[in-house]
Amino acid sequence: QVQPVESGGGLVQPGGSLRLSCTASGSISSANAMHWYRQAPGKQRELVAEITGGDRTNYADSVRGRFTISGDNAKNTVYLQMNSLKPEDTAVYYCKLFDLYGSPTTSWGQGTQVTVSS
Repeated sequence: QVQPVESGGGLVQPGGSLRLSCTASGSISSANAMHWYRQAPGKQRELVAEITGGDRTNYADSVRGRFTISGDNAKNTVYLQMNSLKPEDTAVYYCKLFDLYGSPTTSWGQGTQVTVSS
């Protein structure tokens, strides 16, 4: 499996925005589903956003209306646009890709740290 590389995290004030990127060599264009997860300290990893078939999206209730997932096959990149960030969005964010049968095509990457704090 290919290991994805997540980037774009950082420290941002509440109400701010960040755009996360995920690259996985040769895997984005062939993926059927692309997911973004996050894991906060002391908590289990949770799914926050997914895109399937190129255009069907779904979001966790906690981020719906604030986060947007998208994919760019030409750039081999998956994005997570995060707006109106809250302190509870603080976590390490990871991406993962899946094939048509729901099997993962990437392993877990290192993730990218997002910290929302004033």
